Amino acid sequence: MAPTVTPPPQTPNFLKLSFPAPRVLLVVMAREASLNCMNTAAQWEMDAVWKWLDDEPSLSVAVITGAGQKAFSAGADLKEWNNSMDENADARNRVGNAPAFKPLSRRLGKKPVIAAVNGLALGAGAEFVVNCDIVVAADTAYFGLPEVKRGVAPIGGCLPRLIRTIGLQRASEFALTGRNLSAQEALAWGLVNKVVPQSEVVNEAIKSASLIAENSPDAIICTRAGLRQGWETAAVERAVDITLEREFADLQKGSNIREGLKAFTEKRPPRWKGSRL
Repeated sequence: MAPTVTPPPQTPNFLKLSFPAPRVLLVVMAREASLNCMNTAAQWEMDAVWKWLDDEPSLSVAVITGAGQKAFSAGADLKEWNNSMDENADARNRVGNAPAFKPLSRRLGKKPVIAAVNGLALGAGAEFVVNCDIVVAADTAYFGLPEVKRGVAPIGGCLPRLIRTIGLQRASEFALTGRNLSAQEALAWGLVNKVVPQSEVVNEAIKSASLIAENSPDAIICTRAGLRQGWETAAVERAVDITLEREFADLQKGSNIREGLKAFTEKRPPRWKGSRL
């Protein structure tokens, strides 16, 4: 394991962490026998990992994928959800109400996450994909929101995000019918950046992550914030102002902006420091 400034959180139930390239974190959802579906313990692990990623100065970007060849993630653990619906159970602890529920699909965060979709991405697994910054899919992957077929709804944050990404009519078809989308159809709709053979999906995602990680850690955070403000804020100019007032103001106080400009004038590669934004 590559050295980090702070130790990673313990993830004994669901996640496996590694560092395949400089400043890149690889997160593997590892409940292969259950198609990498997530119980509450798994969701708490993911919540801790994303918070650690944002605070860890040695990392700039993460890649998330699923163990095995069948599934990226089949979503929430419906057996656990069913048990939590018992009339004697505390409603606050039901799967859909748990504080860590949907730790990636509603994540705002500071640093980008790339999805390497190695197989089926259903329910919350598809919701994860919708909120990732870049999506690389295996040619065998497919995506679905089958919640309407199970009496629940995809309320992990993907519905308004789908509207912004693929438009009302396509989002409605996807979410209201519960049908699956192939990787190629998801690519045509703009939900996926690229489709590659399954054997290459993780490596391709790591290549994209490495291209990001070569850049200024401060500039990555500031640029992503500007993109996210544009995605989630209605007024374009207000989104620009928010980023200027927050992340760009902090960027100008850091050392990486000076290093980047100095390296350019001296015609040498920059030597970045971990971001404190």
